[in-house]
Amino acid sequence: MSLTGKLSWTNARKEGRGVKTREAGSGLRERKKQRTRDALLRSALELFTTKGYDRTTVDEIAEAVDVSQRTFFRYFTSKEETAFAVQDMVESRFIAVLRERPTSESPFEALRGAVLDAWDTLGESIEEVVPVELHMRTYQMIESTPSLIAVHLRRSTELEEEIARVIAEREGLDVETDPRPRVTVAAFSGVMRMAGRLWGAGEDISVDSIRAVTESYLDQLGPVLAGKWRTE
Repeated sequence: MSLTGKLSWTNARKEGRGVKTREAGSGLRERKKQRTRDALLRSALELFTTKGYDRTTVDEIAEAVDVSQRTFFRYFTSKEETAFAVQDMVESRFIAVLRERPTSESPFEALRGAVLDAWDTLGESIEEVVPVELHMRTYQMIESTPSLIAVHLRRSTELEEEIARVIAEREGLDVETDPRPRVTVAAFSGVMRMAGRLWGAGEDISVDSIRAVTESYLDQLGPVLAGKWRTE
């Protein structure tokens, strides 16, 4: 091999090692950022559920993780975003599961199956970020905090529209001209909100509890809408 060839080979090896080092460094930085974000999120939710959402400040959240307020705002735009961050993950999981439901199921069967599956696999979805028990306490906190309820309702409306479009897509319908996807989702979401309020007012905040309440109320939807109520 010529001197020029040896130099080219040596430079290529050095460049290759440099790329690997940069990639490793980048991966390490990203993992560190993710750990910081997760720590801030856990601290925020712990404070919200023990001290109260309105009485918790961004400074307190940051101090709990030993970072500055400025660092907090690198990861979250507001306290509100942290309050709903895990719920975002749960809702994304629900949408993904809904898309995967068998096409042989009716729209309502697909919705029912997706939400129960989402509860059954909740731990898989969020435990790398927060404990399931902390998420359940957060969910109950949201349901009982007036300053968050309006946000919760707005988010629910946005989620309903997304679900309706998924249902329309799987049924081969145009959501803008066929009202059935939105009507179905409205009925489904109404039951879900009622189940959530009843669960939130109770003492058992386990996943099993909310799953049971959800299943019980969803199973009544069809008979209630289709059947006659009067006994005479």
